[in-house]
Amino acid sequence: MAVMAVVSAVGLLVDDRVLAGAAIWSKPFKFAVSFVVYALALAWMLTLVTRGRRAGRWAGTVIAVSGLVEMAIITTQVVRGKRSHFNHATPIDERLFGIMAVTVVVLWTGTLVMAVLLLRTRMADRAAALAVRSGVLLALAGAAIGFLMTRPTPGQRAAGSLDTADVIGAHSVGVPDGGPSMPLTGWSTTGGDLRIPHFVGMHALQLLPLFLLVLTVSAPRLARLRDPRVRLRLVLVAAGAYTAVVALLTWQALRGQPLVHPDGATLGAAALIAAATAVCGLGALRSTNPPPEDVSGSASPRPRTEKELVA
Repeated sequence: MAVMAVVSAVGLLVDDRVLAGAAIWSKPFKFAVSFVVYALALAWMLTLVTRGRRAGRWAGTVIAVSGLVEMAIITTQVVRGKRSHFNHATPIDERLFGIMAVTVVVLWTGTLVMAVLLLRTRMADRAAALAVRSGVLLALAGAAIGFLMTRPTPGQRAAGSLDTADVIGAHSVGVPDGGPSMPLTGWSTTGGDLRIPHFVGMHALQLLPLFLLVLTVSAPRLARLRDPRVRLRLVLVAAGAYTAVVALLTWQALRGQPLVHPDGATLGAAALIAAATAVCGLGALRSTNPPPEDVSGSASPRPRTEKELVA
C-alpha cells in the first residue's frame, strides 16, 4: 500500500484524466494511504493478543490479502478509465465490483475476528484496553457504513429498471456523485456524503489509542494525569464522544445534508455533544485521592504504621 500510494501520487501528477468529477488517480491514492494507517494499527494490535495468536495471524493475513485484491481492482479500473465502485455498465465491470464487494465483507470479518480476540485479551492497563477495544469496535461500525452506499438511490430507482442500470449505489445522498466537492477529500458540498462517517469511524482505530498516548506522555508534566483512574475516565469520555460524532455524521449524511452546511438540528446536536463532552471531561479530571507518583499505574506505597517504623 505504501508503494501504491507513491504510484498513485505520480499518477495524480502526470495523468490529467477526470472520472466522476475527481482526478482519476485520487481514489487509489486515498485508499492506499488509508490502508497503510489501518494495517499499521492492526499490526500493532496483533502484538497485544495473548489468547488465539494463531487465529490473529490468520485474520491479519486475510485482511492484508483482501486489501491487496481490492487495490488491484481499483488500479485496474483506473488504467481502463472506468469506475471501480457501483459500476454495472458491462459484465466485466459488474464482475469486478462483485469481487470487491466480497473482499470488503471478508476484510470486515477479519477485523471482527481481531476485535473478538482483543476483547478476550487481558491487559494490565485498563485505559489502554478501553482505547484499543473501543477503537476497533468503532472501526467496524465505520466500515459497516460503507454497505449503505451500495443501495440504489431514489433517483436510480425512478430512472427505470435496475437490471439495465450502469451505476447502482452512490457515495452521495440527495445529489449525484461527481458534483461540487471539498478539496483533497472529495466529499460533497451540495448533499450528504456517507464517506464522511465511514472515514471518521474507521480511523477511530488509530485516534483513540493516540489519544491515550498523548495522555500518557503528558502525565509527567500534568500531575492529575498520573492517576490511572483519571486516564481511564478520559478515554471513556473520548470513546463516548467519538461514538456520538460518528452517529451525528451518519444522521447528517442520510438526510442529504453537506458537512459544510449544517442546519439548526445538526448544530444543536453538535452543541449538545460538545457540552456533554466538556462536562464529562471535567468530571473525569476530578480525583478524590492524591494521584500516585508512579506513571505506570501502580498504586502508591502504603504509609507505614508506628510499629513498623520502630521495628
